[in-house]
Amino acid sequence: MKTFTAYFVRHGQTMLNHYNKIQGWIDSPLTDKGIADAKRAGEQLKKINFSAAYSSDSGRAIETASYILKANQENINIISYQYPEFREQCHGYFEGNDANQMWQFVGEQVQLTSESAVLGKYGLEKARDLIHKADLYGEAESNDMFWKRLDRGFNKLRANTNDGDQVFVVSHGMTIRSIIDRYAPKLDVGVPTINGSITKLTITDDDIKVDFFNKTDFVAK
Repeated sequence: MKTFTAYFVRHGQTMLNHYNKIQGWIDSPLTDKGIADAKRAGEQLKKINFSAAYSSDSGRAIETASYILKANQENINIISYQYPEFREQCHGYFEGNDANQMWQFVGEQVQLTSESAVLGKYGLEKARDLIHKADLYGEAESNDMFWKRLDRGFNKLRANTNDGDQVFVVSHGMTIRSIIDRYAPKLDVGVPTINGSITKLTITDDDIKVDFFNKTDFVAK
């Protein structure tokens, strides 16, 4: 059975992150802090001999990946790929809106008015369906839509990776946390995925194991 390691990195802070706006499929540039987030991740991963680098096709993820590659001494040999499957979840009508306002609107369906209350009671997967249901245009991803896309991404990763390989993937906060929620729920203690944090996965043909989640102090040896 093929086994490989994938280091998932959340992109650096963006302008919309800074202003607490909903940012799924829409994009915004990295802030100065976001560039520092990306460079920190690069320093922490620079000693790993990666066979390939992956990111979503969002600009913030591609930019973050470029800073990580610059820190790696072997980067001249690393091929970089962009997979739309590793995008953040799509929030449809709510893209670009104030995050607190979105959760108030979404939460009215279940008499709750904050992100922490909705996620605390219903979890990420049911909350995704609530966002889909609340979207006036019906374009926010449901949980089923989201996971069909993400599973395609993992299958593409498996198909293009050899046994024993190490790769990194720059993805997004809720996407990474959703992986943890599904494959290692005990590690999801309600803390948002930190910009520039590192999550280590061991991936086989039919399973995903989470080695650690959301680290900002990881240093590869």
